[in-house]
Amino acid sequence: MAEQIEISQAVFEDAIQILALQKLAYQSEARIYNDWTIPPLLQTAEEIQDEFSTHMFLKAVSERSIIGSVRTRVMDNTCHIGRLIVHPEWQNLGIGTRLVTEVELMHRDVARFELFTGSNSIRNLHLYHKLGYQEFRREPLGSKVELVYLEKIVIGKKKNIRYKNS
Repeated sequence: MAEQIEISQAVFEDAIQILALQKLAYQSEARIYNDWTIPPLLQTAEEIQDEFSTHMFLKAVSERSIIGSVRTRVMDNTCHIGRLIVHPEWQNLGIGTRLVTEVELMHRDVARFELFTGSNSIRNLHLYHKLGYQEFRREPLGSKVELVYLEKIVIGKKKNIRYKNS
């Protein structure tokens, strides 16, 4: 089923559908932390539309419906990966892995990739570790959430990419 999913760059007109999916996907995170004020649930249509001018969005599409998304922003030779989301009915089918892999392929020229998730988000941490991301810092976000920052260091040139395994 996941192989029938098309991954492509999202366009501005996709913003509202991505925002709706984001609010659905992040409900599980809100339940983990018993906090319904986490930023992805509070983001407005205007804010996500503004992000299209500074971020590159990918979307995973099945039968013309967006069922997954991720956004990136490259700064100082680092690709910041944010808000990896997959529709709850499509989770655990490899779509999140495919989205992150596509991000890494699209940004072969950076020195590192960075992302973060909550410390109690065990499924997210498992996925990121499986994809080769290593924790490098923790930071509190309010009284209920601690953010875990992870990175993947790229060694080599565009045509010969290896990933640091340490």
